Amino acid sequence: MPMTLEAVRELDRWDPLATFKARFALPDGEIYLDGNSLGAQPLASREAVVSTLDQWRDELIKGWNQGWFDAPERLGNLMAPLIGAGQGEVIVTDNITLNLFKLLGYITESQGRQRPVILSEGGNFPTDGYIAQGLCRFAGYEHRVLPEGAALVDYLDDRVAAVVLSQVHYRTGRLRDMAATTQLVHEHGAEIVWDLAHSAGALPVDLHDCGVRYAVGCTYKYLNGGPGAPAFLYVHRDHQAGGWQPLSGWHGHAAPFAFDGDYAPASGITRFRSGTHSALIYAPLEASLRLWQEVDMAALREKSLKMTELFRDCLADLLEAHGIGDITPPPAERGSQVALIVREHGYAIVQALIARGVIGDYREPGLMRFGFTPLYLSYEDVWQAARHFREVVERREYLAPRFQERAEVT
Repeated sequence: MPMTLEAVRELDRWDPLATFKARFALPDGEIYLDGNSLGAQPLASREAVVSTLDQWRDELIKGWNQGWFDAPERLGNLMAPLIGAGQGEVIVTDNITLNLFKLLGYITESQGRQRPVILSEGGNFPTDGYIAQGLCRFAGYEHRVLPEGAALVDYLDDRVAAVVLSQVHYRTGRLRDMAATTQLVHEHGAEIVWDLAHSAGALPVDLHDCGVRYAVGCTYKYLNGGPGAPAFLYVHRDHQAGGWQPLSGWHGHAAPFAFDGDYAPASGITRFRSGTHSALIYAPLEASLRLWQEVDMAALREKSLKMTELFRDCLADLLEAHGIGDITPPPAERGSQVALIVREHGYAIVQALIARGVIGDYREPGLMRFGFTPLYLSYEDVWQAARHFREVVERREYLAPRFQERAEVT
């Protein structure tokens, strides 16, 4: 271990974000390195849910006029500054899968179906490609795949309508150059939909400065909205009147309570709503987003990079000695995770770590993924997690039969 325990405790003493940890409900004795899959619970979330339950009990259906109905737009405005968007450009609704379908359908209709190709990213999180395939199959479009590591420019032509890319790759944690990539796609006459699942809440995002028109993202990872928390959808203000989105449900109607027989899209970002949402799942997310209004994103990014480097430095000699690959990108090209590869025992190593109270996750094939969430992780947490990792590997604890049994969710 290249840094002493006292040295990392000194880092914690000077950490400007240190006070946020006390605002999360964290299990005793656990070090949580899986916030890139599901964030920890803010203390305010429980009160928010109980308050909503009480409102339902006391107000019954009147609650829809007491903050339930306009929650998608209200929370969207809370999200906006975290991703460099303006007011009225973000809506919190549905999930990434549905929101991608909405945007791809909206974009292709806005173009008059003149470009028949959707391009998605090979090796990306599967749902993005699945939805691109599904839309193409439904609408008679051609789906193309950008091979992982290939040059995007080589796959752009005058037939490509839209490109779907992640800003931060879910496996490697590689951070794309959003501004340059957006400009390249636009220069070729296509649109790009950015997936911010692994960047929103993990690092500063500036959609406006990067010229982005369309984006989606989730809120249950770094933004700590809770399991199944609604996703968000962003459309630049200048591109919100292009036509219908394909999931044209009644909440996206211009006058939902007029109960007209024919659909007419609402103005602005509201047209990207579909059906009735659950007030209960919006409550904890709103509590978390209000906490996020206090966060200095530059300080968050600085701490994130320091933590990922500390973890890697503490393990560098061990990884080399035991044939464990480190595919984590360099700091300037990194999200907020460390990605380690070991083909044979990756799942078992993660399970052995979980048994010690260090929670990461595993993705096939062979990927051990560790997410670093600066609001509720300390430098000492990172140092101790590396110590546990070292002991699990050196003592070969992962060979125990119980760590070979696969759970349904990895």
